[in-house]
Order: sequence, then C-alpha cells, then structure tokens
Amino acid sequence: MSRQFFGTDGIRGRTNKGAMTAAMAMKVGQAAGTRFLRGAHRHRVVIGKDTRLSGYMIENAMVAGFTSVGMDVVLTGPLPTPAIALLTRELRADVGVMISASHNPYEDNGIKLFGPDGFKLSDEDELAIEAMLADEIALADAPEIGRARRIEDARGRYIHAVKASLPNSVRLDGLKIAVDCANGAAYQVAPSAFWELGAEIVAVGVNPNGKNINDRCGSTHVGLLQETVVTAGADIGIALDGDADRLIVVDEKGQTIDGDQIMALIGSQLAARGQLRGGGVVATVMSNLGLERFLCGQGLTLERTKVGDRHVLERMREGGFNVGGEQSGHMILLDHGTTGDGTVAALQVLAALVQSGKRASELLHLFDPVPQLLRNVRFAGGKPLEAAQVKTAIADAEAALAGRGRLVIRPSGTEPVIRVMAEGDDAGEVEAAVASICHAVEKAAA
Repeated sequence: MSRQFFGTDGIRGRTNKGAMTAAMAMKVGQAAGTRFLRGAHRHRVVIGKDTRLSGYMIENAMVAGFTSVGMDVVLTGPLPTPAIALLTRELRADVGVMISASHNPYEDNGIKLFGPDGFKLSDEDELAIEAMLADEIALADAPEIGRARRIEDARGRYIHAVKASLPNSVRLDGLKIAVDCANGAAYQVAPSAFWELGAEIVAVGVNPNGKNINDRCGSTHVGLLQETVVTAGADIGIALDGDADRLIVVDEKGQTIDGDQIMALIGSQLAARGQLRGGGVVATVMSNLGLERFLCGQGLTLERTKVGDRHVLERMREGGFNVGGEQSGHMILLDHGTTGDGTVAALQVLAALVQSGKRASELLHLFDPVPQLLRNVRFAGGKPLEAAQVKTAIADAEAALAGRGRLVIRPSGTEPVIRVMAEGDDAGEVEAAVASICHAVEKAAA
C-alpha cells in the first residue's frame, strides 16, 4: 500500500488544507487510538504540541478523536518532541502524539506519533492507520468514552530527565550561554535546564505568539543567535528548532557549527571513554566527507542512510549504535532518549566545553569540511532523472570526482524538485559537477 498521508516524519502540511484540517486530525486520533487499543487496561494517549496558532485546533480535534474511541488523553501543552517520547514511556501510555511541523513556518503543522516504547511508529503501524482513515471507525459505547486532563508537572519531568543525561559531577557554572529557542516548544524548558545547571543565560526566541515560531530565529536562521553571542560576549550559542529535536551551535566568534562537527565531537569523546557502541556513527548521505575521514582517522566508521532522522534511527537500532544524526542538526543519542533531542545533545557539547577548558571555536572544529554544494532544480512534471542526457551528465560528474569526492542526486519527497549535491577536495570540480547536472535536468524538464 502506498502512503497518502504519512511522510518521513508523520503527517505534515499547510493548516486547514489537505491532510492538516481539524476533521482529519480527529480521524487520525480515532484511527491511532483504535490501533493501540490493546489489552484490557484503561488506555491512554499523551498529546503535546509546539507553539503554533493552529496547535489549539489540532489538539482539540485529536482529543475528540481519541476520546471518541475510548482512550483517555493526557495533555502537556507546549513541550519538545523528545519530551513527548519520554512521557509516553514514563506514563505507560499506549501512544504519544506531538503536534508540530518542526522547523517549518507557523502556517504549517504536523502530527508525529509514538508507540508505547517511545519510538516513532513502524511502517506497519503507519500503514494500518492510513488504511483506517478511508473507512468508518467504530466508536466507543457511551460509558467507555475517554476523559481528558492536563498535567502540570510535564515540564519539570522533562527538565529533570535532560539534566540526568549528565553525570552529577558536571556543572555549567561560569559558562555564559546564548540560547535561541525559535519561539518554539523549548522556550521554557531549555533555558531552565541550562540555568539550573549553573550557567548564565542570554535567551532569545522565547516569546512565542503563535505566529513567530522559526521566524528569522532558531536552528534554520542562526543570524539572530550569531549576533547575540558576539554582542553578549557569550562562550557559546545554542540554537534549537520549533520542536527542539535539532541543534546547531554558534561558537564564541559567531561562527556556525553544524551537525557533522557535533557528531564528530560526541562520537569521538564517547569512543575515548569506551562508551561508543556500534564502532562508529550513523549519519545520512548529506553528511560531509570530512566527517567520514575524521572518524576513519579515529578508527571509527560512518554509516550512511537516506535523508531523514527516521532512517538514521532505524540503522542505529539495527546495528546497535548509540550516536547518530544529520548535518542539519538532528542529534539522536540512544543512551538518553528514543528520538532526536537538541537540548540533550547541547548538554553533551556544553559538558565537553567545561571539561576541556577550550574555547568553543577550538573544541568544535575537529575537521575541515570539504567543499560541498547543494542546488535544487524545480521541474514541472515527468521523470527528468530517467532522461539520457541527465544520466550521461551524472556519469561524467562521477568520473570527474572519482577518488576525490562524491555525488548525491535525489528527488524531493514532498515537492517537484531534484536535489543535486556534490562534494570533493577541489571546489572548482564540485561546482562544475553540480552545474552540469543541473543544466541537464533543466533541459530534460523543459
């Protein structure tokens, strides 16, 4: 069965359009609730959200859906995605829901689902829920309709778990940290966790109004944080995205540190302590060749997957790895959680900064990235990657980069775009390779 609604990270789209309406959210609640009505116990779902205006609408619709099939609802209010994964397990819930479109603008929203183990749903569960969306769903008898309640200690539970990811001996006293929470789900919990560990905090992106989530702030727009770090004289800057499962760092000079350097730091430090499992790190095809060479030099491997933290997590679980992520900032540390957690990953970086006595610019520059270029080519229809001239251009570029770089050519899963990425030791060769392939795609799509 092909997927109609679920993408690589749940269901996502423009609110009040297509799949992201109140009616559809209620139906998803009914279907997911029915799927996880297992056993004779009283069933429970945990529902969290980020700070989008449409979160109220989607939340209420999902409450109606879950309660109508006999499932009790626990509401947390705005919390990071990893907090909902954690609470789903801690509260022994049957399913967890995070209402968020991650780093997207406020006009979008999404629904991420977690199983009782706190991991995102399997393909089997997602396909089963999709199938139910097309059918009538049996509703609970009147005495079995679920109840809904809001819990007040959800933030405290998550902050405690985040702090527990560090040894008791590690404190952040004397560290000045600029934190950009993207006006999103972590606007309260992330600054609080860092402050409680002793740091001095300069917080931005912590005044959500329903429409300013990810708006010129957060991990996808680091200009605000760069300016804040330099102006405030901070030791380091921490940028999260709308649902706080991504982390991008800014050093004391205002330079951006991406997920590849963060994975290099965390992976190599765990390896030095004998705590890295799987013999290496899992990342996607988009991670820089420099990361792969650095890990090789440490006697470690880089396992590559398709783009998407879902694919990274699948490979981590298959191979017994405990560190994985994406260049874009998703950081999955399976010793501390079941999904990407920007706040937990930030604490590992901050602890290393304190323990090393180094400046962030020195600590977080473990390798020189090779020149990497990514361009997107939009097309009107058809399958341009199957055109003979495109195949020839790709083969020629591969031959030119052989032994000195690599290509990644992939269609977008959400829009009519071909993504063309090349990297290699020679910036000129990289640019020529990307230009030739993009030109061939444009001609084939004309």
